[in-house]
Amino acid sequence: MRRSHVTTVSLLAALALAACTNAKDVLEPSAIAPQSTQSVAGAGTTPPATPAPPAAGAQPATAPAASAQAAAPTVPSAKSASAIARTRLQVAPIVGASVEAATPLTAELQTRAKQRGITLAGSTDQAATHVLKGYFSTMSEGKDTTVIYVWDVYDPSGNRLHRINGQQKAPSANGAEGWAAVAPATMQSIADQTIDQFATWLGGQAG
Repeated sequence: MRRSHVTTVSLLAALALAACTNAKDVLEPSAIAPQSTQSVAGAGTTPPATPAPPAAGAQPATAPAASAQAAAPTVPSAKSASAIARTRLQVAPIVGASVEAATPLTAELQTRAKQRGITLAGSTDQAATHVLKGYFSTMSEGKDTTVIYVWDVYDPSGNRLHRINGQQKAPSANGAEGWAAVAPATMQSIADQTIDQFATWLGGQAG
């Protein structure tokens, strides 16, 4: 009886031990995860060494790329300057705007063109390389007036090459409506934007 009791106790103890190890196996993955990361970090010297070589190798690779990008813009800018220097722009009579509004516009077109290195040709100049035709209208809303404009760029043969359009909103001058409400500064701003966009387009054509 004692032997069978001892055998039974030892069997129960073995089963209990097996149950404990099985329970550890279930809990172990969650407990091992931090340990495994600690053991990788404990190897401690290798992780710092691994990122170091790529970082050192990346710097020489980026340096030439940056220098190449810095050098690239010089070529198109030279071509753009050459294209602008060859340009003779003729501005056709403005359509839709009053004389009072067109006067500061045309004056600023001349000023801005000179600043950008663009030569303006007279109405009878046969050497014009481009003709700029503008169409204007206004729209009043409350205390503001919006100037809507479209510019068509033609070659001397009358073929349309490009279009510039936009709108400029500003407070109405003297509480008036229509062209009487448009301040000279609004038309000057439109002239500046027009010449700038024309010069940018010329540069793109040269590239």
